[in-house]
Amino acid sequence: MGGPTGYLHSDYAESLREFGRPRVLPRSLGHVLERPIPGTSDRDAMGCYPLLCCANWPALGDDLRDLDDLVSVVCVVDPFSPCDRATLSGWFDVVVDFKTHFVTELTRPAEAIVSASHQATARRALRRMKVEVCAEPAKHLDEWSMLFDHLIRRRHITGLRAFSGEAFARQLALPGMVMFRATSPEGQTIGMDLWYVQGDVAYGHLAAFSPLGYELRASYGTKWHVLRYFHGKVRWLDLAGTSGIDARSDDGLTVFKRGWATGTRTALLCGKIIDRSRYERLCAARGVGATRYFPAYREGEFE
Repeated sequence: MGGPTGYLHSDYAESLREFGRPRVLPRSLGHVLERPIPGTSDRDAMGCYPLLCCANWPALGDDLRDLDDLVSVVCVVDPFSPCDRATLSGWFDVVVDFKTHFVTELTRPAEAIVSASHQATARRALRRMKVEVCAEPAKHLDEWSMLFDHLIRRRHITGLRAFSGEAFARQLALPGMVMFRATSPEGQTIGMDLWYVQGDVAYGHLAAFSPLGYELRASYGTKWHVLRYFHGKVRWLDLAGTSGIDARSDDGLTVFKRGWATGTRTALLCGKIIDRSRYERLCAARGVGATRYFPAYREGEFE
Protein backbone atom coordinates (compact mmCIF):
# COMPACT_ATOMS: atom_id res chain seq x y z
CA MET A 1 0.00 0.00 0.00
CA GLY A 2 1.85 3.08 -1.24
CA GLY A 3 1.77 6.45 0.51
CA PRO A 4 0.60 7.36 4.03
CA THR A 5 -2.34 5.45 5.48
CA GLY A 6 -4.56 5.68 8.55
CA TYR A 7 -3.34 7.99 11.32
CA LEU A 8 -0.34 8.97 9.17
CA HIS A 9 -2.54 10.45 6.44
CA SER A 10 -3.07 14.23 6.37
CA ASP A 11 -6.83 13.73 5.98
CA TYR A 12 -6.96 12.05 9.37
CA ALA A 13 -5.64 15.26 10.94
CA GLU A 14 -8.12 17.22 8.80
CA SER A 15 -10.94 15.11 10.22
CA LEU A 16 -10.14 16.63 13.64
CA ARG A 17 -10.08 20.24 12.45
CA GLU A 18 -12.91 21.21 14.82
CA PHE A 19 -10.43 20.72 17.68
CA GLY A 20 -7.49 22.60 16.16
CA ARG A 21 -5.73 23.62 12.97
CA PRO A 22 -3.81 20.66 11.51
CA ARG A 23 -0.08 21.30 11.27
CA VAL A 24 2.29 18.88 9.61
CA LEU A 25 5.64 18.10 11.20
CA PRO A 26 7.64 18.26 7.96
CA ARG A 27 10.60 16.03 8.83
CA SER A 28 8.93 13.29 10.85
CA LEU A 29 5.70 13.49 8.79
CA GLY A 30 3.46 13.42 11.83
CA HIS A 31 0.64 15.87 12.55
CA VAL A 32 -0.45 18.01 15.48
CA LEU A 33 -3.46 20.24 16.07
CA GLU A 34 -2.57 23.86 16.76
CA ARG A 35 -4.98 25.53 19.21
CA PRO A 36 -5.57 29.03 20.54
CA ILE A 37 -5.24 29.29 24.32
CA PRO A 38 -8.51 30.84 25.57
CA GLY A 39 -8.26 34.41 26.81
CA THR A 40 -4.85 35.00 25.26
CA SER A 41 -3.16 35.51 21.91
CA ASP A 42 -1.00 32.45 22.60
CA ARG A 43 -1.24 29.07 20.92
CA ASP A 44 -0.19 25.53 21.73
CA ALA A 45 -0.57 22.13 20.07
CA MET A 46 -1.69 18.61 20.83
CA GLY A 47 -1.22 15.39 18.94
CA CYS A 48 -4.12 13.96 17.01
CA TYR A 49 -6.42 11.65 18.97
CA PRO A 50 -5.75 8.86 19.76
CA LEU A 51 -2.04 8.65 18.84
CA LEU A 52 0.83 10.63 17.38
CA CYS A 53 2.15 8.53 14.50
CA CYS A 54 5.19 9.50 12.44
CA ALA A 55 6.69 8.06 9.27
CA ASN A 56 10.21 9.22 10.22
CA TRP A 57 10.50 9.05 14.01
CA PRO A 58 14.20 10.00 14.33
CA ALA A 59 13.36 13.45 12.92
CA LEU A 60 10.70 14.24 15.53
CA GLY A 61 13.17 16.02 17.83
CA ASP A 62 14.08 18.49 15.07
CA ASP A 63 10.40 19.12 14.32
CA LEU A 64 9.70 19.87 17.98
CA ARG A 65 12.50 22.42 18.09
CA ASP A 66 10.92 24.24 15.15
CA LEU A 67 7.61 24.79 17.00
CA ASP A 68 9.05 27.95 18.54
CA ASP A 69 5.89 29.98 17.93
CA LEU A 70 3.94 27.82 20.40
CA VAL A 71 3.83 27.64 24.19
CA SER A 72 3.76 23.85 24.49
CA VAL A 73 2.94 20.60 22.74
CA VAL A 74 1.44 17.41 24.16
CA CYS A 75 0.80 14.03 22.53
CA VAL A 76 0.31 10.32 23.15
CA VAL A 77 3.03 8.47 21.29
CA ASP A 78 2.22 5.42 19.18
CA PRO A 79 3.17 2.36 21.31
CA PHE A 80 4.73 0.88 18.14
CA SER A 81 7.08 3.83 17.78
CA PRO A 82 10.73 2.73 17.62
CA CYS A 83 11.61 5.46 20.15
CA ASP A 84 12.39 4.28 23.67
CA ARG A 85 11.68 6.25 26.83
CA ALA A 86 15.23 7.63 26.98
CA THR A 87 14.99 9.02 23.45
CA LEU A 88 11.61 10.61 24.14
CA SER A 89 12.94 12.10 27.39
CA GLY A 90 15.61 13.85 25.35
CA TRP A 91 12.91 15.56 23.27
CA PHE A 92 10.16 16.15 25.83
CA ASP A 93 10.02 17.58 29.36
CA VAL A 94 7.29 15.17 30.47
CA VAL A 95 7.22 11.45 29.61
CA VAL A 96 4.73 9.38 31.64
CA ASP A 97 2.80 6.14 31.28
CA PHE A 98 -0.65 6.87 29.89
CA LYS A 99 -2.51 3.74 28.78
CA THR A 100 -1.85 0.06 28.42
CA HIS A 101 -2.53 -1.21 24.92
CA PHE A 102 -3.26 -4.88 24.46
CA VAL A 103 -1.48 -6.12 21.33
CA THR A 104 -1.55 -9.33 19.33
CA GLU A 105 1.40 -10.76 17.45
CA LEU A 106 -0.04 -12.74 14.56
CA THR A 107 2.71 -15.34 14.28
CA ARG A 108 0.23 -18.09 15.18
CA PRO A 109 -3.33 -18.76 14.00
CA ALA A 110 -6.25 -17.30 15.95
CA GLU A 111 -7.08 -20.68 17.46
CA ALA A 112 -3.70 -20.69 19.23
CA ILE A 113 -3.99 -17.09 20.46
CA VAL A 114 -7.53 -16.43 21.61
CA SER A 115 -8.65 -17.58 25.06
CA ALA A 116 -10.90 -20.64 25.19
CA SER A 117 -13.79 -18.66 26.70
CA HIS A 118 -13.58 -15.98 24.00
CA GLN A 119 -13.51 -18.64 21.28
CA ALA A 120 -16.60 -20.30 22.73
CA THR A 121 -18.46 -16.99 22.93
CA ALA A 122 -17.43 -16.12 19.37
CA ARG A 123 -18.71 -19.48 18.09
CA ARG A 124 -22.08 -18.95 19.78
CA ALA A 125 -22.34 -15.41 18.41
CA LEU A 126 -21.45 -16.48 14.86
CA ARG A 127 -24.33 -18.97 14.80
CA ARG A 128 -26.67 -15.97 14.83
CA MET A 129 -24.74 -13.42 12.79
CA LYS A 130 -22.48 -12.98 9.78
CA VAL A 131 -19.36 -10.84 9.37
CA GLU A 132 -18.07 -9.30 6.15
CA VAL A 133 -15.25 -6.97 5.19
CA CYS A 134 -16.74 -3.93 3.45
CA ALA A 135 -15.10 -3.18 0.10
CA GLU A 136 -15.97 0.54 0.31
CA PRO A 137 -16.28 1.65 3.95
CA ALA A 138 -17.32 5.21 3.01
CA LYS A 139 -20.56 3.86 1.53
CA HIS A 140 -21.57 2.68 5.01
CA LEU A 141 -21.27 6.09 6.67
CA ASP A 142 -24.96 6.33 7.61
CA GLU A 143 -25.01 2.85 9.14
CA TRP A 144 -21.82 3.56 11.08
CA SER A 145 -23.13 6.93 12.29
CA MET A 146 -26.26 5.31 13.73
CA LEU A 147 -24.22 2.70 15.57
CA PHE A 148 -21.81 5.32 16.89
CA ASP A 149 -24.67 7.53 18.10
CA HIS A 150 -25.87 4.57 20.16
CA LEU A 151 -22.34 4.13 21.56
CA ILE A 152 -22.20 7.82 22.52
CA ARG A 153 -25.45 7.51 24.46
CA ARG A 154 -24.47 4.21 26.06
CA ARG A 155 -21.00 5.33 27.18
CA HIS A 156 -21.71 9.07 27.64
CA ILE A 157 -18.89 9.96 25.26
CA THR A 158 -17.99 13.63 24.88
CA GLY A 159 -15.17 15.83 23.59
CA LEU A 160 -12.42 14.51 21.34
CA ARG A 161 -13.78 10.96 21.30
CA ALA A 162 -17.24 12.06 20.09
CA PHE A 163 -16.31 12.28 16.42
CA SER A 164 -18.67 14.26 14.20
CA GLY A 165 -20.34 13.02 11.03
CA GLU A 166 -17.98 15.24 9.03
CA ALA A 167 -14.99 13.62 10.75
CA PHE A 168 -16.23 10.13 9.94
CA ALA A 169 -16.86 11.04 6.30
CA ARG A 170 -13.11 11.67 6.00
CA GLN A 171 -11.98 8.80 8.22
CA LEU A 172 -13.94 6.08 6.43
CA ALA A 173 -12.52 7.19 3.07
CA LEU A 174 -8.87 7.08 4.15
CA PRO A 175 -6.45 4.58 2.62
CA GLY A 176 -5.75 1.83 5.10
CA MET A 177 -9.30 1.72 6.50
CA VAL A 178 -10.69 -1.81 6.97
CA MET A 179 -14.32 -2.11 8.06
CA PHE A 180 -15.84 -5.30 9.46
CA ARG A 181 -19.66 -5.35 9.32
CA ALA A 182 -21.79 -7.70 11.42
CA THR A 183 -25.33 -8.52 10.30
CA SER A 184 -28.22 -10.51 11.73
CA PRO A 185 -29.74 -13.44 9.77
CA GLU A 186 -32.32 -10.92 8.48
CA GLY A 187 -29.54 -8.75 7.04
CA GLN A 188 -29.77 -6.00 9.66
CA THR A 189 -26.48 -4.26 10.51
CA ILE A 190 -25.81 -4.94 14.20
CA GLY A 191 -22.20 -3.85 14.54
CA MET A 192 -19.05 -2.53 12.90
CA ASP A 193 -15.38 -2.75 13.81
CA LEU A 194 -13.00 -0.22 12.19
CA TRP A 195 -9.24 -0.69 11.72
CA TYR A 196 -6.37 1.26 10.14
CA VAL A 197 -3.46 -0.57 8.54
CA GLN A 198 -0.08 1.18 8.77
CA GLY A 199 2.83 -0.92 7.59
CA ASP A 200 3.05 -4.07 9.67
CA VAL A 201 0.48 -2.96 12.27
CA ALA A 202 -3.32 -2.81 12.16
CA TYR A 203 -4.73 -0.36 14.72
CA GLY A 204 -8.19 -0.85 16.20
CA HIS A 205 -9.85 2.52 15.65
CA LEU A 206 -13.44 2.15 16.85
CA ALA A 207 -16.17 -0.43 17.23
CA ALA A 208 -19.89 0.12 17.79
CA PHE A 209 -22.92 -2.15 18.06
CA SER A 210 -26.70 -1.91 18.11
CA PRO A 211 -28.79 -3.15 21.07
CA LEU A 212 -29.26 -6.45 19.22
CA GLY A 213 -25.52 -6.58 18.59
CA TYR A 214 -24.87 -6.35 22.33
CA GLU A 215 -27.50 -9.01 22.98
CA LEU A 216 -25.86 -11.39 20.48
CA ARG A 217 -22.31 -10.64 21.76
CA ALA A 218 -21.47 -9.52 18.23
CA SER A 219 -18.17 -7.97 19.33
CA TYR A 220 -16.79 -11.48 19.84
CA GLY A 221 -17.80 -12.49 16.33
CA THR A 222 -16.22 -9.43 14.72
CA LYS A 223 -12.97 -9.72 16.69
CA TRP A 224 -12.65 -13.38 15.72
CA HIS A 225 -12.91 -12.34 12.07
CA VAL A 226 -10.42 -9.49 12.65
CA LEU A 227 -7.73 -11.93 13.83
CA ARG A 228 -8.39 -14.37 11.01
CA TYR A 229 -8.53 -11.65 8.33
CA PHE A 230 -5.27 -9.95 9.31
CA HIS A 231 -3.29 -13.17 9.83
CA GLY A 232 -0.62 -13.18 7.13
CA LYS A 233 -1.35 -9.55 6.19
CA VAL A 234 0.25 -7.72 9.15
CA ARG A 235 2.40 -8.85 12.04
CA TRP A 236 0.72 -6.90 14.83
CA LEU A 237 -2.74 -5.83 15.98
CA ASP A 238 -3.10 -2.89 18.36
CA LEU A 239 -6.34 -3.56 20.23
CA ALA A 240 -6.12 0.00 21.62
CA GLY A 241 -6.06 1.23 25.18
CA THR A 242 -7.87 0.23 28.34
CA SER A 243 -9.55 2.62 30.74
CA GLY A 244 -6.30 3.03 32.68
CA ILE A 245 -2.66 2.01 32.78
CA ASP A 246 -3.13 -1.21 34.79
CA ALA A 247 -3.41 -4.22 32.46
CA ARG A 248 -4.21 -6.42 35.49
CA SER A 249 -7.56 -4.71 36.03
CA ASP A 250 -10.69 -6.86 35.96
CA ASP A 251 -13.01 -4.32 34.36
CA GLY A 252 -15.02 -5.64 31.43
CA LEU A 253 -13.09 -3.90 28.66
CA THR A 254 -9.73 -5.09 30.00
CA VAL A 255 -10.93 -8.69 30.32
CA PHE A 256 -12.34 -8.56 26.79
CA LYS A 257 -9.13 -7.25 25.21
CA ARG A 258 -6.85 -9.51 27.21
CA GLY A 259 -8.59 -12.56 25.74
CA TRP A 260 -7.51 -11.65 22.19
CA ALA A 261 -3.99 -10.45 23.00
CA THR A 262 -0.51 -11.94 23.19
CA GLY A 263 0.95 -9.07 25.24
CA THR A 264 0.84 -5.37 26.07
CA ARG A 265 2.62 -2.16 25.21
CA THR A 266 2.46 1.14 27.06
CA ALA A 267 1.46 4.33 25.27
CA LEU A 268 3.41 7.25 26.72
CA LEU A 269 2.05 10.75 27.18
CA CYS A 270 4.75 13.26 26.25
CA GLY A 271 4.75 17.02 26.82
CA LYS A 272 7.21 19.73 25.90
CA ILE A 273 7.35 23.30 27.23
CA ILE A 274 8.51 25.40 24.29
CA ASP A 275 8.26 28.89 25.81
CA ARG A 276 8.77 28.51 29.55
CA SER A 277 8.12 32.13 30.51
CA ARG A 278 4.77 32.18 28.72
CA TYR A 279 3.95 28.73 30.15
CA GLU A 280 4.60 29.90 33.71
CA ARG A 281 2.61 33.11 33.18
CA LEU A 282 -0.37 31.11 31.94
CA CYS A 283 -0.19 28.79 34.94
CA ALA A 284 0.05 31.73 37.33
CA ALA A 285 -2.87 33.53 35.68
CA ARG A 286 -5.06 30.44 36.14
CA GLY A 287 -3.89 29.81 39.69
CA VAL A 288 -2.61 26.33 38.85
CA GLY A 289 -0.90 24.51 41.67
CA ALA A 290 0.85 21.14 41.66
CA THR A 291 -0.73 18.89 39.03
CA ARG A 292 0.17 15.92 36.85
CA TYR A 293 -1.88 17.34 33.99
CA PHE A 294 0.00 18.66 30.97
CA PRO A 295 -0.11 21.42 29.98
CA ALA A 296 -0.99 22.49 33.51
CA TYR A 297 -2.82 25.64 32.40
CA ARG A 298 -5.37 23.48 30.53
CA GLU A 299 -6.24 21.25 33.47
CA GLY A 300 -9.90 20.26 33.35
CA GLU A 301 -10.38 21.23 29.69
CA PHE A 302 -12.12 17.98 28.72
CA GLU A 303 -14.25 17.57 31.85
